[in-house]
Amino acid sequence: MNNRIIFATTNEGKMKEIRLILRDLDYEIVSMKDAGITVDIIEDGQTFEDNAIIKAKTIMDMTGDLVLADDSGIEIDAMDKAPGIYSARFLGEDTSYDIKNNYILNKLNGLEGDDRSARFVCAIACAFPDGEIITTRGTMEGYIGHEIAGGNGFGYDPIFWVPEYQCTSAQLDTQIKNQISHRGRALAAMKDILKKKLSN
Repeated sequence: MNNRIIFATTNEGKMKEIRLILRDLDYEIVSMKDAGITVDIIEDGQTFEDNAIIKAKTIMDMTGDLVLADDSGIEIDAMDKAPGIYSARFLGEDTSYDIKNNYILNKLNGLEGDDRSARFVCAIACAFPDGEIITTRGTMEGYIGHEIAGGNGFGYDPIFWVPEYQCTSAQLDTQIKNQISHRGRALAAMKDILKKKLSN
């Protein structure tokens, strides 16, 4: 097995977080771009886990490498848990997050307190060259804030209010964010599993 793990994403913001969290695995963590892979993967699963598995398995089948993939999104209770698994494609694939975030703020206008409850969800799948697949899930509970704030994050981070820290996810210190975020929690759980499996 190559001494690398491909993470099935082209999102550099995400790769930064992933490399930080997985830095103590004795593996090089490379993105699809680093690995020279360009492929359009159709994510037609019904859950975050389904979509993460589709991505991990597709790239593992192409490369024979150990592949990790995540599928994550935001569930907003006042919007019937939308956008959910459609978070990245919400309001159209190429729509900027400024537009998406402003749309959500407008949609929740007039709502207060628990009526603004939301959570980030992340499922991570690992596809092993021998065909085994494992998944982990992490969540981060919070609220939709009243304005866009913070530059330390991407996607819906600037509107996601974290009550324990009284700031948005995009205003959190990177180290804290990686400990408490949905992706941080799912990756930490996956890292524990990989450490055991890869040391055997």
